[in-house]
Amino acid sequence: MNEWRLAWRLARRELHGRFRGLRLLLVCMFLGVGALAAIGSLSAAIDGELKARGAAILGGDVEFATSQRAATEAERAAFGRLGRVSETTGMQAMAVRERGAESPQTVPVTLKAVDRSYPLYGNLRLADGSIAHPADPTHVWIAPGLAERLRVGVGQQLRLGSARFTIAGIIADEPDRLGEGFTLGPVAIVSREGVARTGLIQPGSLYETKYRIALPADRAPDAAAEAIKAAFPDGGWESKTRDRASPGAARFLDRMGQFLVLVGLAALAIAGIGVGNGVGSYLAARRGSIAALKVLGATSGGIARVYLLQVAVVAGVGILLGLVAGIAAVPLILWVAGDVLPVAPEFAIHPAPLALAAGYGLLTALAFTAPPLVRAGAVPAAGLLRGSLDLRRAPWRRVLPWTGGAGAAVVAIAVATAEQPWFTASFLATIAGTLLLLAAFGWGVRWLAARLPRPRGPLLRLALTGLHRPGARTVTLVVALGLGLTLFVLLAAIRTSIDANIRETIPQKAPALFALDVPRDQVDLFRRTVTGVAPQAELRMVPLMRGTITAYAGTRVADLQTLPEGAWALRGERGLTYSETLPEGNELVEGKWWPVGYAGPPLVSLDVDLARALDLKIGDPIRYSVLGVEREARVASFRRIHWDSLGFNFVMVFSPNAISDVPHNLAATIDLAKGQEGAVTRALLPRFPSVSVVEVRGVVEQVRTIVSQMATAIAAAASVAILAGIAVLIGAIAAAREARTYDGVILKTLGATRAQVLAVQALEYALLSAAIAALALALGLVGAWYVVVEVFAFEWLPDYPAVLGTLAAGAGVTLVIGILGALPILGIRPARALREL
Repeated sequence: MNEWRLAWRLARRELHGRFRGLRLLLVCMFLGVGALAAIGSLSAAIDGELKARGAAILGGDVEFATSQRAATEAERAAFGRLGRVSETTGMQAMAVRERGAESPQTVPVTLKAVDRSYPLYGNLRLADGSIAHPADPTHVWIAPGLAERLRVGVGQQLRLGSARFTIAGIIADEPDRLGEGFTLGPVAIVSREGVARTGLIQPGSLYETKYRIALPADRAPDAAAEAIKAAFPDGGWESKTRDRASPGAARFLDRMGQFLVLVGLAALAIAGIGVGNGVGSYLAARRGSIAALKVLGATSGGIARVYLLQVAVVAGVGILLGLVAGIAAVPLILWVAGDVLPVAPEFAIHPAPLALAAGYGLLTALAFTAPPLVRAGAVPAAGLLRGSLDLRRAPWRRVLPWTGGAGAAVVAIAVATAEQPWFTASFLATIAGTLLLLAAFGWGVRWLAARLPRPRGPLLRLALTGLHRPGARTVTLVVALGLGLTLFVLLAAIRTSIDANIRETIPQKAPALFALDVPRDQVDLFRRTVTGVAPQAELRMVPLMRGTITAYAGTRVADLQTLPEGAWALRGERGLTYSETLPEGNELVEGKWWPVGYAGPPLVSLDVDLARALDLKIGDPIRYSVLGVEREARVASFRRIHWDSLGFNFVMVFSPNAISDVPHNLAATIDLAKGQEGAVTRALLPRFPSVSVVEVRGVVEQVRTIVSQMATAIAAAASVAILAGIAVLIGAIAAAREARTYDGVILKTLGATRAQVLAVQALEYALLSAAIAALALALGLVGAWYVVVEVFAFEWLPDYPAVLGTLAAGAGVTLVIGILGALPILGIRPARALREL
């Protein structure tokens, strides 16, 4: 205890009030911890708001949904025994403004029919501030987007299916909007009696029925959901509870948050290098004090304690400031990006993510400050008095337990708190591998510079020598430069490639229109109607129904505690179809396709990625529920699906004899010349009022918006890593200042001008940037390719001139920072500097 008390007295005397010499440590801790605190606090705030408003978002404490049918009497009775029930029906439809309207006259909508109990929680508020009450069969409430596109208002009429409705109000707040998930158009809400007037619900029509239940206070939602599944195992019911009211949004936010946390950890790891450089530079400047303490009898442990306390104080201040910045960033992010977030949470301080960010910061500081602290304590007084000429390194047997232990703790915490542990471990391993590769490259640059022929020009010769002379920070500079330039390339390649896909590739591959609920007995009339307006149109028509996978290879989906990684098709209902031939845009990779006219046991062809996730083999059984009836088919083949075509792609395609007897309609894709979409839609609606027509251009715009928002979030998080890289670069320059001061003073003593000294520094950084540029380009392009092709499943279409321009700009920033770092050296007087060296 006395040793620590003495160490604190000495540390407090030396510690400058403005943290002079340790500011880089402060900045790096602030950047890394601040990023993690902001990301964690925002995720916790949104997650907390989703849970707090779960019942209102869902529309009940528990929800049961199924497609193409309503509940049976027994099922309704079971729902009623649980609590108060509200029934809604949702489907795609076309809203039509009658004659006299300006273009566009039709808009695809999500038609929602509600009963008199809706909503069980919250209120359906209208734009005039009133609360909507159950509508009569002739009225409709519409979303603002629908009112704008059709240019209609309250009191005017529009047609849905074969029925006309009067607009009763414009919706301002639909309480369960988020719980409804992704939709292909603005909502229009009618009564259940109103939807019956439209004639849109027929045998085979695609619609979804939901039963929301308000439970008594003493009944748990999960228990209620399990009770219904146990009572009706073949019903195909998909359940949600208020704790996961919007599982799609929650899952997306969890994974996006986890990815951003990993980016924050990468930024913190980069900042850690700056921490090591800053502490090393500070201890080099304190060499005289350390030598004096050693001469007076201080032990290596005592020296380490003194400066460990100083580092701990500054790191603690940096971490505290980072936590404050992370808390303050949440309302700022909500203000800037509130429209794109699923909910707008109230301001609150969430201790758990802040504690996690602080823990990461402390462990990182420990990992990167251990080597310079051990080195300072291990060098004998005589070596310290020799100054920069003593180049001993810290003994690794003393450093490794601290650095390795702290690093292992960071990895263990990150993996333990991750939703996808293997992905997290792989990401962290990639970061570590990249750092090691850059460090090895730095050693290679240093080794090569020492063996290259000496240029005849003195300035270039001095610059080349600066890369390998004793005390050169080449390895650290290469790591800092390489990380920064790699991130520049990575972000530029991802952004330009995704933009090119959305702008060029997807619209070229995608059809112009989707048509849903085409009656099976009117296929020829539908085709003639389309080709009558657009003779060159190409139609592709497929049977379409909805169903749920209930079991595979003897495993019941309901019995799984967690779904296998990649088995997203097990979550709720999926589109089902049947075909006698291999669908267009699919590639058979294993097994055989059934022959035309096949009449044997029911067969199914699966997406190969789903088959791998479920570890299925040819011949394994698949059980599925359609319209509440469970059926079975055997796996006949595996297919690779080209999802980017935006056509009809199904994870399960059945032989016709497996499901063709189920009541269903057809869906169609229509390829048209640009500008013919409106004419085809207007021609179809009078003859096919039940058909919903969706313009793919609108869907692509939604995809573009979502991807752009994701790219912006990733770029914002990565910008912290770039700032950390710049801090590391500045730290490396500062750490080498003593050696560079020595070189500058000698050069000026020998007659060199300030311009020549500055030119040597500029040439050195230019050589370093040129050496690292090719590696940064390769690493950045490989990382971007993985994100674009493997994560987003897009084509690889980067804008190489833009990528190279970004790389050149990054190298230019590096050169400017290097020159600015050399400016203080120019003002040092040789006589004074020589007395201090």
